[in-house]
Amino acid sequence: MVFGRSERGGGKAPAEPVTLKILVAGGFGVGKTTLVGAVSEIKPLRTEERLTEAGRPFDDTQGVEAKSTTTVAMDFGRITIHEQLVLYLFGTPGQDRFWFLWDELANGALGAVVLADTRRLADSFAAIDYFERRSIPFTVAVNRFDGADRYPAESIRDALDLDEGVPVLQCDARVRESARDVLVSVVEHAMRAAPRTPAGA
Repeated sequence: MVFGRSERGGGKAPAEPVTLKILVAGGFGVGKTTLVGAVSEIKPLRTEERLTEAGRPFDDTQGVEAKSTTTVAMDFGRITIHEQLVLYLFGTPGQDRFWFLWDELANGALGAVVLADTRRLADSFAAIDYFERRSIPFTVAVNRFDGADRYPAESIRDALDLDEGVPVLQCDARVRESARDVLVSVVEHAMRAAPRTPAGA
């Protein structure tokens, strides 16, 4: 996928918006599909399948017992932040057995959201480690599940052993405005983290 502005045609056509690729990652049942669906301005592409007895040994549903489906490839959505900026969203599968897809999904990504659930905070470590190892900027967004304990951002940062520069936000993945704020944070963080070209280079 090529990101950037299209060339202007004859100086008269309006500039095409900048398009950026953002990943939405995290553990099983943390709300990735919900966030993409809540914020997407198009009907999101979903690759969900029903959980079955055959998958029970592999799918840890403790804490999310009501979950009946799982993403097996990716979720896809799109949101226009403003007329000059469009984000393409790729939700990653949460289970270990589908992680072979992550490298393909991460190719060309500007940054990522790592969704976290305070009831299963350890499930966030794999995604955090993945992005840290590949130097992909990310924001941690704590999804406010009904009945889940609430903790201040610094407590979450300490528990996940995050660098000081990593943004930590609270969000409700069901609410468009809340999800949008998380995505804006990812873009801003990624832009700050991008290497700057020295003057005269």
